[in-house]
Amino acid sequence: MTDPLEALRAPIEPVDPDPAFAARLRERVRRALLEPKEAGMTTDTRDVVSPVEARLHTLTPYLCVDDGQRALEWYSRAFGARLRTEPTVMEDGRVGHAELAIGDSVLMLADEWPELGLVGPRRRGGPSQSIYLTVPDVDTVVDRAVELGAELSRPVADHPYGRNGVIHDPFGHRWMITTPPPSARPTLTLRHGDIGYMALWVPDVQRAADFYGPVLGWRFTAGSAPQGRQVEGPSGQRVGLWGDQDHATLFPCFMVDDVHTAVRRVRQAGGEAEEPTRAPYGLVSNCTDDQGMPFALLQTTEEMTAPAQPAPGSVAYLTFEVPDSERFRAFFGAVLGWTFSPGRVPGGWNVLNGGTEVRPMSGLHGGHDRSRVVPMYAVDDIEAAIARVRASGGECSAPEPQHYGISSMCTDNQGSRFYLGQLR
Repeated sequence: MTDPLEALRAPIEPVDPDPAFAARLRERVRRALLEPKEAGMTTDTRDVVSPVEARLHTLTPYLCVDDGQRALEWYSRAFGARLRTEPTVMEDGRVGHAELAIGDSVLMLADEWPELGLVGPRRRGGPSQSIYLTVPDVDTVVDRAVELGAELSRPVADHPYGRNGVIHDPFGHRWMITTPPPSARPTLTLRHGDIGYMALWVPDVQRAADFYGPVLGWRFTAGSAPQGRQVEGPSGQRVGLWGDQDHATLFPCFMVDDVHTAVRRVRQAGGEAEEPTRAPYGLVSNCTDDQGMPFALLQTTEEMTAPAQPAPGSVAYLTFEVPDSERFRAFFGAVLGWTFSPGRVPGGWNVLNGGTEVRPMSGLHGGHDRSRVVPMYAVDDIEAAIARVRASGGECSAPEPQHYGISSMCTDNQGSRFYLGQLR
């Protein structure tokens, strides 16, 4: 089974070390060499992430906890934290220093050192600060933290600055956990060649709505025809369902600066393109490429944006599965100006638009019997998402760790393939 993000992998190339990491490493070595022999030092063997995935910012929280080993495990389970470097563990078992990556930020922590006047909130009688954590789905994170032993201080509720809840973790620290309102979340402007709209083609639109609603948290409004549904949700993407289709695929609509020019390019490249028609959102042409893949072209005068980071329930990645990857590259290079870089598997390619990833991020894989587009949906908790798929009549493979997170290959209740991805 092809990994949907395998096409993005590139050969490992040496890079200069991160200066901040190198400085901390030198200091750790210096402390270890100067440390009295009886103090000793061991290192943890748990999985460590690359230091480039999260960086130190101007201000970094450094927590004192009363059980460092348990804290490393708890923050990993509750907030998805990952070890950034191997923690320093002293001979008496106390954590001398540890760094956890949470999103693009770093959380440092160490065990209590009463002999140095360093103790945690519970020994001092309560926290003296709050830690503000931004997450895609505050309800899921707060519920999981409480299940793992956190104390709910303020239930999750909507506020002008976003949806917010407050907990005290098992070590006494106060966390304000927030999902910003959609208008406050970072967005990217869609460009010529990006995907502005996606429609999931399905045999029965109502069965699809009954499946994807509980699985991904999608809500629906009526589409332009009885077999259509528009998806509403927190993703900020333009997604729909389109029924009465015998070919299960995702139908992409590509943004173009000039639809008439793009139509000519489609025809010149060996594809088919209808004459553009006017819709409320711009000029649209329905097309087919030279290997039978359906798609559309959209020219709009309005600026269209997409979320900078995939939110739970959104399309995080697309895999273009095609019979001939060379023909695909030639066609869409001519029509959209796409370029491609090799992946690490035969027939696998990264899809680039203007030298950066196409939006949403996509890959190409050749050697298939028929062209189809297979989506990966972002989820916050892949185990819970897999349970929802199975409860709704679908099937999922066992989750597997990947370099980008954890993934599972699934089929819905009508046999359409998709992936779930819990992304780092």
